[in-house]
Amino acid sequence: MATGNKEIVRRVLEDVWKDPGVIDELVSSDYVGYDAALPEPIRGPQGAKDNYKQYSDAFEGAHIRVTDQIAEGDTVATRWEGRGRHTGELMGVPPTGKEVVVEGLNFTRLQDGKIIEEWSNWDTLGMLQQIGAVPTAAAAQTP
Repeated sequence: MATGNKEIVRRVLEDVWKDPGVIDELVSSDYVGYDAALPEPIRGPQGAKDNYKQYSDAFEGAHIRVTDQIAEGDTVATRWEGRGRHTGELMGVPPTGKEVVVEGLNFTRLQDGKIIEEWSNWDTLGMLQQIGAVPTAAAAQTP
């Protein structure tokens, strides 16, 4: 069961960039996703597709690679890395052409072979700094 659940989560994170239909196949109609970068939860497969689309529209060649997973019971913990070139508007930030790399963690709960609930925490600040929307901290100066 744990191996099957890990594969489902991996497919939704990695394969969605080539085939958004994987969301309809593997995300429950009762899905609720909590992303620290968003003010409201993501609800249902359509909400998951809309969330994915904002990033696929903004980042050419966008993709996620799962780097580690641990599963216990109906929950999968996943560490991942996302990459892409910022070629479209994102959160009001015009395209910069910059390559972006972010890392994140998801805790995903499954039921009957589908993702039903998810908590995501990723380096949103790092992404915004990489595209120039937020300044990076200055290095400390020694006397």
